[in-house]
Amino acid sequence: MTQITSHSPIHIIGGGLAGSEAAWQIANTGVPVILHEMRGVRGTEAHKTDDLAELVCSNSFRSDDATSNAVGVIHAEMRMAGSLIMACADKHQVPAGGALAVDRDGFSAAVTQAVHGHPLITVVREEIQGLPPRQWDQAIIATGPLTAPGLASAIQAETGADALAFFDAIAPIVYRESINMDVCWYQSRYDKVGPGGTGRDYINCPMDQAQYNAFIDALIAGDAVGFKEWEGTPYFDGCLPIEVMAERGRETLRHGPMKPMGLTNAHNPTVKAYAVVQLRQDNALGTLYNMVGFQTKLKYGAQAEIFRLIPGLENAEFARLGGLHRNTYINSPTLLDRSLALKSRPGLRFAGQITGCEGYVESASIGLLAGRFAAAERKGEAPSLPPSTTALGSLLNHITGGHIVSDEEPGKRSFQPMNINFGLFPELEPGSIVKPEGVKRFRGKDKTIMKRQLIAKRALADCAKWLGVQAPVFAESA
Repeated sequence: MTQITSHSPIHIIGGGLAGSEAAWQIANTGVPVILHEMRGVRGTEAHKTDDLAELVCSNSFRSDDATSNAVGVIHAEMRMAGSLIMACADKHQVPAGGALAVDRDGFSAAVTQAVHGHPLITVVREEIQGLPPRQWDQAIIATGPLTAPGLASAIQAETGADALAFFDAIAPIVYRESINMDVCWYQSRYDKVGPGGTGRDYINCPMDQAQYNAFIDALIAGDAVGFKEWEGTPYFDGCLPIEVMAERGRETLRHGPMKPMGLTNAHNPTVKAYAVVQLRQDNALGTLYNMVGFQTKLKYGAQAEIFRLIPGLENAEFARLGGLHRNTYINSPTLLDRSLALKSRPGLRFAGQITGCEGYVESASIGLLAGRFAAAERKGEAPSLPPSTTALGSLLNHITGGHIVSDEEPGKRSFQPMNINFGLFPELEPGSIVKPEGVKRFRGKDKTIMKRQLIAKRALADCAKWLGVQAPVFAESA
C-alpha cells in the first residue's frame, strides 16, 4: 500500500551506499523519494551487477570496536540513527576477526529489496546526464567515485572547479578449495574474536625471507596497467596498489598488509614467519576469500603468475582478479555549506565518496546526513547538525572545512579523501585523562588507548543526545 504524504519528493541521483542510505533516511521521515540509478541502463568499469549498494572493492566494513576504534564508533552512531546500510551489514556478516565483513551479494540484495519495498521510495533506472532540473528544489547527488562523464561535466560547469581524481584498486578473490591448507592455517591476528567470529577467521599464508624477497622482486617487475588517460592522477594513500607499496621500499609490505605480528604458524609453531599474506572470508558460504590489502593494477596474467608465488596459493584459482578504476571527488570545503548543500545552488546536496570521504561506512554516513538534512528542509525545518564530538560530526567537519590549506599548493590539492579516524575528533577537555589507581607508569600506548576510549564514549553519548535515543553500552576494551 502506498503511504499518503503531502510533501513533494526529494530526488536522489545514485543508488550506491550513500544514495540508498539517504533515500532510507528521507523516506522514514515521511517524505517521498525518487531514486535515480543508471546501472541497468549504463554500467561502470567496476560494478558487476545492477543491485543497489554493490560493494566493488573489499567486503569489509573494517573494525566494529566502538570502544576504542573510530570506525567502530561511526558504526555504532549509524546504528543509533537507524541506518539501512548497517542493518543489512549486520544481517549478512561473515567471520572477520575484529572487523565487520559481509557477504557482498547478500548485503546488496538486502539493501535493494528494502529500498524497492519502501512505500515512499520510487526507483527509476535512468542516467541523469546533467545537473538536476531547477524544479527539483531538493536533490542529492550521490553518484560516487564513478560519476558518469556527462554529469561530471555538468558539475564542473556549475562549480567552476576541476574535479579531483585518484586511483582506487580492487583486491583479488580466491576460491577457498584451491588454497593449500597443508601450508596455510586459520587464525585472526592475536586470536581476536570479532562480530560473528571465532578468532580463526583469516587464512594465513607464511613466507620466509627468501620467499618474501622473491615475491617483492616479482611485484616490482610485474606488468602493470598503463596509465594513459589516468596519467598524473594521485593515489589515495589508504588504498595503494600492492606493487606501488613494494616500489616504495623492500620492507614496506612486511610492515603493512603482510606483517607477521600476532600470528603463529599452526604447522610450524616454533618458526616465526618473515611475512604473512592474509585472506578474509568474502561470502557467507565460505567458498570465496579475498586477499587482504592486495588491491592492484597489475595485468591479469601477471597477477595470477605472481600471486601463485605465495606459499599455499601455488594452485590458486581466482574468482576475480584485481582491477583499477578512477575515483572522482569535488573540492567540498570550497563548494559545500555545513549541511552539504552546494553554495551556488541551495537545495542541491552531495553525498558519499564524491564529497571526499573514503570508505564504505564513511560514504554511507554522509548519505545518512545528507538525507536527514534534505528531509528537514523539505518539512520546513532547519537541518540539525551532529555535534563535532561525534564521528558523524567529525567527518562532516573534515568534508566541509576541516582540511589544512597548503601554501605551496593552494586550491584543490589541499583537500584529500579521508577515512574516519581519531585525528578528526576534537581534543578531550584538559584533565580528562587520569592515571588509573595503582598504576605506576602511565604513558605511551596505555595513555593512547585510554584517550581513544574516552573520545569514543563521549562521541556515543553526544550522538545519542543529538538523536534523542539511548546510547549503547559496551564493555571497555582491555
